[in-house]
Amino acid sequence: MSELTLTVMRLGFLAVLWLFVIVAVQVIRSDLFGTRVTQRAARRAEDQRSQPRQPARQPSGRRGSGGGRGRNVPTKLVVTEGSLTGTTVALQGQTITLGRAHDSTIVLDDDYASSRHARIYPDRDGQWIVEDLGSTNGTYLERTRLTTPTPIQPGAPIRIGKTVIELRK
Repeated sequence: MSELTLTVMRLGFLAVLWLFVIVAVQVIRSDLFGTRVTQRAARRAEDQRSQPRQPARQPSGRRGSGGGRGRNVPTKLVVTEGSLTGTTVALQGQTITLGRAHDSTIVLDDDYASSRHARIYPDRDGQWIVEDLGSTNGTYLERTRLTTPTPIQPGAPIRIGKTVIELRK
């Protein structure tokens, strides 16, 4: 082999070695510090405040005269247990996704949560539905593991790994 070929091979090996070291350091850093969920939640809250075109009560107003149902409609999703305890998400008629993926509405930093674990969405009657998205460890409504999309009553605990969330008025 020529001297030039040997030098190029050495530099290539050195570049691959440094790339491996940099990736390993990034993985260790993300394991130690995790994701910054609070900053994302604060940014999302600022974005919602800057969009005044969507009235907060629009979904319940479209329902028409629902009799006594309008009084029992939840307005927020609250994390009651887990690393995100105290986090609140306003229910404005949009689908809420839960999981480890960074584009989830609520990012769960939990070893027992899948990347796309579950979703909560409103049906046509204004009832909120929880659906497990094929997660490994399951989604539980009260103490029952979900196998089909299930309506949620306000105050009923939804457990995903170590995280518990509830719909509240």
